[in-house]
Amino acid sequence: MAAPVLSVTVTPTKCVTSLPPAPPFFSSTRNSSRCLSLSSSVRFKRFLAPVIDKAAERGVAEQPPKHICRAAATEYKFPDPIPEFADAETEKFRTYLLTKLSKKDIYGDSAEQVVGICTEIFSTFLHTEYGGPGTLLVVPFIEMADTLHERGLPGASQAARAAVKWAQDHVDKDWSEWTGDDDS
Repeated sequence: MAAPVLSVTVTPTKCVTSLPPAPPFFSSTRNSSRCLSLSSSVRFKRFLAPVIDKAAERGVAEQPPKHICRAAATEYKFPDPIPEFADAETEKFRTYLLTKLSKKDIYGDSAEQVVGICTEIFSTFLHTEYGGPGTLLVVPFIEMADTLHERGLPGASQAARAAVKWAQDHVDKDWSEWTGDDDS
């Protein structure tokens, strides 16, 4: 028989407990603005007992869950990609990756081909998706590793790792310098 599930609702000043009819291990509700509710169902553990006892002693009445955040009147829109920035950053990326991978013996004569594939994927991402800090995604780097692996080229994961490391260290900073935004 499954252990009973205890629902704990926490508001800034109250803690309310009740047994829900459905027993999910963890559940949280999301509204259309992607805000998480503080109402969660968790399996009863000993560390919860003191919290539950104190809430029961205070006679806290159950209320609907409060939301952590409220949707802003307007959503933030990231800037569109800047083609000139994408071209300049792609060239820096290509130069770095070619230098880095040429030093490794595992690539042999394939270093140029590996760099070409990684550069093409990275350039496409910068031209179509990247819109400043907060928009650097992992997807193009996974695509790099997958494409290199599918084509049977050596060092797919090492090349993707070098690419993502460089991007994490440089792309957002270079964007801020390019746009004159020194906040990030």
